[in-house]
Amino acid sequence: MVKYLFLLYGRPDEQLPEPGTEAFDRMRAEWGAATGAMAQAGVLIDCAPLQPPAAATTLSVRNGETLLTDGPAAEIKEHFGGFTLIECADLDEALKWAARVPTASDGRVEVRPLVPVMAPPVVANTEQPAG
Repeated sequence: MVKYLFLLYGRPDEQLPEPGTEAFDRMRAEWGAATGAMAQAGVLIDCAPLQPPAAATTLSVRNGETLLTDGPAAEIKEHFGGFTLIECADLDEALKWAARVPTASDGRVEVRPLVPVMAPPVVANTEQPAG
């Protein structure tokens, strides 16, 4: 099984509907159907929307100095609005799921396989508290 990350890109002029509106309820229902189907199929690991690009802070370290910039790392025509993480047998299966994400019909979904890495083992702290 391979983990795939869906990077969800929307149009910069697209405003999300306000909570409590019919458009908001429709959007939530579309996302609920897509992620619910993924969850029921056992492929969904996690998903979440992001705050708008203006809420981003970009960090870089150069010559030991930490530099912070307000906003996203790149100026692009679309904005990165969220992610979905799934685990599938192959790219073909991941693409089928990506096509069901609502962003595919009015934005773009970039599908990327994750590099499999093993997390370092957790080492228990064996030191006894003083006193």
